[in-house]
Amino acid sequence: MSTINWEKFYTTLKAPQNVDLVKEKIGDFYNQHKDKKIAVITSGGTTVPMEHNTVRFVDNFSAGTRGSASVEHFLEQGYAVLFVYRSNSIRPFIRHFSGSVFLESLEVSSENPNQISVKSDLVPKVRPLLERYSHVTKHNLLLSLEFTTLAEYLWLLRVVCESLQQGGDRILLYLAAAVADFYIPADEMPEHKMQSGDGPPTISLQLVPKMLSPLTSVWSPKAFVVSFKLETNPEILVKKAKAALDKYHHKLVIGNLLHSRKFEVVLVSPDNEETIQLSERDRDTGVEIEKYLVAEVVRRHEMFRTQNNNGK
Repeated sequence: MSTINWEKFYTTLKAPQNVDLVKEKIGDFYNQHKDKKIAVITSGGTTVPMEHNTVRFVDNFSAGTRGSASVEHFLEQGYAVLFVYRSNSIRPFIRHFSGSVFLESLEVSSENPNQISVKSDLVPKVRPLLERYSHVTKHNLLLSLEFTTLAEYLWLLRVVCESLQQGGDRILLYLAAAVADFYIPADEMPEHKMQSGDGPPTISLQLVPKMLSPLTSVWSPKAFVVSFKLETNPEILVKKAKAALDKYHHKLVIGNLLHSRKFEVVLVSPDNEETIQLSERDRDTGVEIEKYLVAEVVRRHEMFRTQNNNGK
C-alpha cells in the first residue's frame, strides 16, 4: 500500500468554506498574544466519510479527554491556547459538568422560583473553576476551532501552523488528536448512501500521509513539537516513539497504552525516556495526569527556548 505525497494529497482535499475567516481569527489571536507563549492543542478523533452525502463513516477512538484537560493546565502555566477540537468532543471547563452533573449542581429557591443558585456544598468546586474561566474569556486567552472530518482537521492544522509560523520557538504544538491513518479517496466514494441491497461493499482504504513531515520542515520549523503515540502492545511503544523522532526530527513523543493512559505516560525524547505515573494518592484524590504531564512539557519547552537563545 503506497502513500501519496502530502502536497498532492492536499489537492484532493476540499478546503473549508470558512478558511479565510479562520485565518483572520488566528491572526487576531496571534497579534493579541505576540509576546506570550502559545500552545496549539489538537484533540479528539477524525471521521473518514464513506459517501459524499455522508451517512456512514469510519471514526477514530478519542473522546478528547487528554486534550481538553491539557488546555486548562497550559492556561494555568501562562500560555495562550489555540484549541483545535473535534465537534461534540470533551471541551475544557465544560468537561467538569458533563451529563446531568450541571443540572444536579443547581437548585431553585423555595422562596423565589425565579432565583436559581449553585448548591452550597458545590460552591468550593464551582467558584474557582468559574473564576478561571472568566479570566480566560476576559483576556481572550483561548481560541477554539472545531473539525469533524479528516479533511477539515488537516486543513485546520496546516492553516494554524502556517499562520503562527512567525511566532518561532514561542509556539508549542501539542498534537493529541487521534488522526485517521486511512482514508477513502474522493473519486472512489459513492455520491449517495450505500445500499445494503447491493450486497457487501468492497472498500479500498488508502494511507494518509504523515503530516509531521511537512509540519516540522515547512509549516512550523522553529516550533516545539510534541506528538502522541497510543499503542496496545507495551513492547513496541517506545520503539515506535523513537522511530517517529528519528524520522520527523521533532522534540518529544508522549507514549501511552490504551488501558493505562489515564495514569501513566512515557515521554520519549532523542536523548532519554521518562515515565510519569500517578501515585495511589493522586488517583484516590482525583489528580489528573495532565497536571504533571503539562508541567514537564512546559519545562522542556523553556529549556528548548533557552538553548535556542544561547545559540544565537
